[in-house]
Amino acid sequence: MEKVQLQILGAGSAVPTKKFSHPSQVLSLREKVFMIDCGEGTQHQVRRFGVRVSRLNHIFISHLHGDHCFGLVGLLSTLDTQGRTGDVYIHSHPELEALLRPMIAFFCKGLSFNIYFEPFSPGVSEEIYSDRSLSVRSFPLKHSVKSSGFLFKEHEKERHIKPELIKYFNVPVAQIPLIKRGADFTTEDGEVIPNYQLTSAPTPPKSYAYCSDTAYTEKFLDHIAGVDCLFHEATFVQKDLPAAKKTMHSTALQAATIAKMAGVKQLIIGHYSARYDDPAELLAEAKSIFEPTDFAADGKLFTF
Repeated sequence: MEKVQLQILGAGSAVPTKKFSHPSQVLSLREKVFMIDCGEGTQHQVRRFGVRVSRLNHIFISHLHGDHCFGLVGLLSTLDTQGRTGDVYIHSHPELEALLRPMIAFFCKGLSFNIYFEPFSPGVSEEIYSDRSLSVRSFPLKHSVKSSGFLFKEHEKERHIKPELIKYFNVPVAQIPLIKRGADFTTEDGEVIPNYQLTSAPTPPKSYAYCSDTAYTEKFLDHIAGVDCLFHEATFVQKDLPAAKKTMHSTALQAATIAKMAGVKQLIIGHYSARYDDPAELLAEAKSIFEPTDFAADGKLFTF
């Protein structure tokens, strides 16, 4: 079974601490690496944790707050000094290109690769990327600026062939791809063998949802329902709810409530306020509502 790996590069928020850097993470699936947000210093974290940047071609930026995108120019410059030649695609709010192009032109002259900006509409949900393995959809969050969540989901997989029955019914090799996709098989005698006899159910597709930054809202529940893993910001604990409301962030209790309502399999909390030296209090609060919760930390690796 193909596994999905998520590595946290930065688990902090607007003010970095000695423990937690600015937000960024990488998702690895089927030999591809996708970056989600790119806070200041991300290029250092990439080097520190050994991210395979040769397979990093797509970067997704949730919103235009500096702690989520200040690291882009530095990362691109570092990739160039490492001799990269593969193109980089940045999926973001439409205004990001106008902000970054002058900086890239000034600080990254003569890049050995192309940079393409792929804008999406932060106010709606839409498919913003797709390949043979998976698709990525954006969906609106609730924040002080337009902010988007992302759903990474594998495409539906083919059914599994039962070799002994393929042999028993003398199924031609040319028919197997069709049967994997759900077709029945007709023998030379005209007997129709139903697909369910020849195959077993496909492996369920993996899915991952990213929700940062956002105030508490239930409007995106349908987008994250049943995902294998959900990252949801938990900037504050519940006793600091006034601060969460003022800055349009979430508490750990609210993140866990969303995870429970959406029926996700696993919750990861992160994007901690600098006022907390240790995420233990945030984790305990979340686990009181949703037990399968873990906490993000710089360099931490999750597999699902």
